[in-house]
Amino acid sequence: MSDAFISQDVPDAKSVGSARFSVLFWDVYDAVLLAPDGKWVSQPPYALSLTYLRDFDGKDIAARSVKEMRRQSGVTTTQLEKWQKLMESVFPNVKRGDTLTGVYLPNGSARFFYNGQLAGDVTDTGFAKHFFGIWLGEQTSEPEFRDKLLAGAIR
Repeated sequence: MSDAFISQDVPDAKSVGSARFSVLFWDVYDAVLLAPDGKWVSQPPYALSLTYLRDFDGKDIAARSVKEMRRQSGVTTTQLEKWQKLMESVFPNVKRGDTLTGVYLPNGSARFFYNGQLAGDVTDTGFAKHFFGIWLGEQTSEPEFRDKLLAGAIR
């Protein structure tokens, strides 16, 4: 999986790993981590694509993201409130089969695509690190999911 819109920001984007995220017996989304030449180095640029297996409101996606970001160290309530509003303005409502792709850019910002179309950028300092940390950070609530995305890559 390497769409042209990803390749603009992640040169030679190839899959590092993939995983299905489920809660209890509900499948939520399929995720694919993409990095240059498929090699994970934990530094941007890289992309994470989530293909949803259920319908969700964009506001609910933003709220869940904030809940997960709150678990990480070095983030304040004020930042989280600001980031939630930014995510609500970028994340659309999704239907089963829709894909949201986040790209962590070398300048520290995040760019989001909805079904391959630009949904928006979030340039607020620190946001991208904490957002992608939901899945890829050491403090993730889903370490097995993280390991599948990283496919055993050295971290």
